[in-house]
Amino acid sequence: MYTIGFIGTGNMGGAIIKGMLNKNAVSAGSIVVYDSDVKKLELFASENGVRAAKDNQELAVLSDAVILAVKPDTAEGVLGGIKGQLTGSKLLISIVLGLSLERMAAASGGLARYVRCMPNVPALVNAGMACVAMGSGATEADREVVDRVFSAVGLIEFMAEKDLEKVTPLTGSSPAYVFVMIEAMADAAVMAGLPRALSYRLASQAVLGSAKMALETGRHPGELKDMVCSPAGSTIEAIRVLEEKGFRSSVIEAMQACGRRAGEIATK
Repeated sequence: MYTIGFIGTGNMGGAIIKGMLNKNAVSAGSIVVYDSDVKKLELFASENGVRAAKDNQELAVLSDAVILAVKPDTAEGVLGGIKGQLTGSKLLISIVLGLSLERMAAASGGLARYVRCMPNVPALVNAGMACVAMGSGATEADREVVDRVFSAVGLIEFMAEKDLEKVTPLTGSSPAYVFVMIEAMADAAVMAGLPRALSYRLASQAVLGSAKMALETGRHPGELKDMVCSPAGSTIEAIRVLEEKGFRSSVIEAMQACGRRAGEIATK
């Protein structure tokens, strides 16, 4: 039985495990977990029917693939603690921000096969976007494991690591921008007299539906925008104000700032 171990059962690690179980991508018996918060670990294992390891070392021994889902400032220390167990038969997958394939190998002894993945928060509702870079030693079988894990909680894209460095502002951080837009749209609706809860619901559905149209039709966003903008209508007036206030430029500059900060974090 192929066993997948998760070091860390926080929001992201927990979401991936639950997604795999909900889609029957793996059985609960083939998942081993460890978390430094023992009470949290025991509760998570009990609620989801997975096995709890006594420590990271035991988890690494029991697992064919180890998924590292810890905070960036602890990641290399955790890898250093299990490098004796990360032999050539092991697959190591990191979802840690800024942890390069090179640093993963250096911290863990360089014997395992390495994969780097950047998922995002919508994985919590099985609508995530996972961007993946396979290490040079990873196999086609490893790719199938990665696909099975992350496609359980959304979409997956494989790419070169140099491109992976560029997606943090676009996929990793972008849900925050969208949440701010939803909140602002709802605030405007409340100002117009709609109830707060209804305003949030309508704004959220508008964003969901728009994204679904872009994904499923494959049409250019500008073309889809034009479909909504009638001549001399109210929507084109709203677009005019967004352009006047620098909406596009604000988004671009925010993403550039996010990318710079992500780069700073990666070099620490």
